[in-house]
Amino acid sequence: MPYSAHEVISALERKGFAEVGGDHVRLVYQTLDGRDTHVMTKVSRGAGGRDVGQSLLGKMARQVHLTSGEFRNLVDCPLDRVGYEALLVERGIVPPP
Repeated sequence: MPYSAHEVISALERKGFAEVGGDHVRLVYQTLDGRDTHVMTKVSRGAGGRDVGQSLLGKMARQVHLTSGEFRNLVDCPLDRVGYEALLVERGIVPPP
């Protein structure tokens, strides 16, 4: 099932991503204890309500260090923020708190 760009952005913001400036909507993950990380993805500002296709979902998943299935779980909510951060720590992407 495709997602709109708005759905993806809203879901990521609920999971600890914060928007930073630029020509695209750039989203950077902030840890539960408030540390900025290098984990980042972006969506075109012009995307609005347009669907985010499989190719872009795959790229976004890689950017945030997830498989496509894990990324869908992050957007759909079975993977919560605590679980996502645990995966990042386990994979050595972010240091433990």
